[in-house]
Amino acid sequence: MSQPPLALTMGEPAGIGGEISLKAWHALRGGACPFFVIDDVTRLQALADAIGLETPLREIEDSAEANLIFHDALPVLSIGQTIRCESGKPGIKTAEAVLDAIRQAVALTMQDQASGVVTNPIQKSVLAESGFAHPGHTEFLAELAGGGVRSVMMLAGGGLRVVPVTVHIPLSEVPRALTSDLIVETAMITQQALRRDFGIEKPRLAIAGLNPHAGENGMLGPEDGAVIMPAVEQLRGAGLDVAGPLPSDTMFHEAARATYDAALCMYHDQALIPLKTLAFDSGVNTTLGLPFVRTSPDHGTALDIAGSGKASPTSLIAALHMAHDMARQRREHD
Repeated sequence: MSQPPLALTMGEPAGIGGEISLKAWHALRGGACPFFVIDDVTRLQALADAIGLETPLREIEDSAEANLIFHDALPVLSIGQTIRCESGKPGIKTAEAVLDAIRQAVALTMQDQASGVVTNPIQKSVLAESGFAHPGHTEFLAELAGGGVRSVMMLAGGGLRVVPVTVHIPLSEVPRALTSDLIVETAMITQQALRRDFGIEKPRLAIAGLNPHAGENGMLGPEDGAVIMPAVEQLRGAGLDVAGPLPSDTMFHEAARATYDAALCMYHDQALIPLKTLAFDSGVNTTLGLPFVRTSPDHGTALDIAGSGKASPTSLIAALHMAHDMARQRREHD
C-alpha cells in the first residue's frame, strides 16, 4: 500500500517558494515521491506563465487525489483565498495565509492524510510584523504538535548531519544557555530520531566542545569540562555511543565524519558552517522530536531573485526525498 502524499506549504508568496515548487514537480513527476502544494492555484498559474514554465496544475479537494494525478499535473490544495503579491516585495497582507498553509499541512499529516510536512521558506520579519510570536518554523510546529513537545533542528546534506544544541541566540548568550540537561535531552531526541526516521539501529553521536581545543583541560574555558563532559558521561551511562567533547576544528574532515552518524554542536554557526560548506545547494532542514515528519529546504526566500526564473529547486527536491524516506522508515519502524 502506497503512503499518503507529502504536504508542501506555500511559504512566503513573494519569495521563490512557488517557483521551486513548480520546478520540483517537473523533476519528480515520474518518480515515487508524490506531493501536493497548499497554495492558490491562480497565483501558481500566473507565476508559471511569467517564468515560462509550462506546468499543468489541478486543484484538488482531498489530499488522497494527489497520488492519482501527480504524474500528470501538480496537485494544488486551495489555501482558501486569492493571493495577490508582487515578487520580491513581501507584505503582512499574506502573512495569515502563509501560517494557514502550515496549519493545514500539519493537521492533514496528524490525521494521516499526508505522510509528512515540507515547508517552503517563510519571511520571518513579515510574520513578526503581523504579530507572529515565534522565531521560526521549528517553534511554531512544536506548538501545533501539542503541549510538551521539545523539537530539535537537524541539518543534513553532503554526508553530514548536524544538530545545534542552541540555535537562534547571540553568541554571547551561548555559555549561559548551555546546560548538561539540555545537551542530554538534545542527544536523546537525536538518537531516537536516527533510529526511528533514518533506520540507524545503533546511532553514533559526536559532541563538539564549546571552546577552542575543547577547552584544553580548562585552560581555554571551563564549559567543556563542567557542562559538556558530564552530559557525555550521562549519555554513555544510558547506553548511547557518544564521543566528546571534541575539538570542533577537527570534527568535520572526511575521515572524522565517517566515525559518527550525527554531530551535536553547541551553537548555530558551529553546526551550519560545515554543513553549508559541504551542501550549500542541497542541504535539508528537518525537525526532530515531532509526532510527524517535517523537512524544509535549507535556504531562505531569496527575494532578490524571486520571479526571475533563476531559483534552484535542488534543496527542495532533497527535502521532499528526505521527508518521503523518513515517513516510510517511520511507518516501518512503528
